[in-house]
Amino acid sequence: MIRCPRLMIAGLGGDTGKTAISVGLCRALQKLGHRVVPFKKGPDYIDMGWLSRAARHPCFNVDLFLMKREQVLSCFGTNAGNADIAIIEGNRGLYDGMDVEGSVSTAETAKLLKSPVILVVDCTKVTRTVAALVLGCQTFDKEVPISGVILNKLATPRHESVIRQSVERYCGIPVVGAMPKLRDITFPGRHLGLVPPEEHPAVEEAIDTAAELVEKHLDFELLWKIASAAPSLDFHPEAHHEIPGEKITIGIIRDSAFQFYYQENIEALRRAGARLIEFSALKDDLPPSLDALYIGGGFPETHAALLSGNAALRRSIRKAADEGLPIYAECGGLMYLAEELVLEGGKYPMAGIFPAAIGVSKKPQGHGYTVVEVEKPNPFFATGKTLHGHEFHYSFVAEMAENSDVYFAFHMVKGQGIRNKKDGLCFRNVLATYTHLHAFGTSGWVNGLVNRAMIYKKKCLSVD
Repeated sequence: MIRCPRLMIAGLGGDTGKTAISVGLCRALQKLGHRVVPFKKGPDYIDMGWLSRAARHPCFNVDLFLMKREQVLSCFGTNAGNADIAIIEGNRGLYDGMDVEGSVSTAETAKLLKSPVILVVDCTKVTRTVAALVLGCQTFDKEVPISGVILNKLATPRHESVIRQSVERYCGIPVVGAMPKLRDITFPGRHLGLVPPEEHPAVEEAIDTAAELVEKHLDFELLWKIASAAPSLDFHPEAHHEIPGEKITIGIIRDSAFQFYYQENIEALRRAGARLIEFSALKDDLPPSLDALYIGGGFPETHAALLSGNAALRRSIRKAADEGLPIYAECGGLMYLAEELVLEGGKYPMAGIFPAAIGVSKKPQGHGYTVVEVEKPNPFFATGKTLHGHEFHYSFVAEMAENSDVYFAFHMVKGQGIRNKKDGLCFRNVLATYTHLHAFGTSGWVNGLVNRAMIYKKKCLSVD
């Protein structure tokens, strides 16, 4: 059981200002000396990156599609146990989800975590109707603990006054903040949403600006009172067992081109006994004596020239794949393992493990939650297994040559995958997929990667 003050920052839809306010709140509380642990509902690596930087603490995921309810509880309880306060950012609208019941919505997550909800409302060109919208959210599901409202994008003091009085009179909950139009927050966008903090030229300035605005326009005393009223939360920690046997070493490519990793995935590998070595695909060589390689998502298309320019690493990874090194790659990692990236600026050779040319569209080629059936043998997952994940990519396979050593291991029950509802490209001990997976919600992900690494290590030792 834990008793951790907490707030769920939710909205009526996307682009209401939840991220800017959550980021500013994390940094402002952190500057006051509080240990802030951030969480994100929804499969969004970029928001999680900003929240991590703002809180100066890793951000964790609490998504009810990627994980079961008890796993979400365990993730929250385990990581919030030593926090002074937890800030949870929702996604999309409060009640939005995959189905009519809203089974994986922000509202359901708030109910599960018994977290007070602070509703962020975009007040552009509206006054009393804000109260009707908030009242509708309150009555739609009376078990959702909506405890306060932040008015965002206000035009004038009179605009604020009318809305504030309407909300407090008709809804019976306080307005805990009134934000003007945030012209000074420099969170530039990209086709996948925000630019990752690793690529932002003035990341600290942007976060500090958000914190200053939040400090000025939010009632911190009232917010703390609401957060502290959250009831105790019962949870059962997930059982984690170290895999017996020889210690294995897993390389992780982590730089501004590849930064989409769930913190839980990294920690799960460590708990399993793996030694992790992070390195950059932009400038480093392949570390020696690796037993496996993990390449997450990111934006290789914006780093194509640098990735292509590090020919030594590309050759080393291709050689290692030919020799049987286990490699697990997601989305951007899949792009890097292809033959080449084809962009408007030209063609850029990549690692060349898969005989595919990858293009990038101006429209999403895959976006949303995925359900994957494992239909063929592969290095990491048992056939017949069903995996829950997500995809969000503008890239696509423009051309792919026939190769008897390359095949698809996954069938997409939900989602687009790589081609013709297929995903999970395999070559020897390499598996590359557009679907991102979460270690807590994907039974066998850690064991699959670690066990394959141990087999590879033993084989290398026997050869030596």
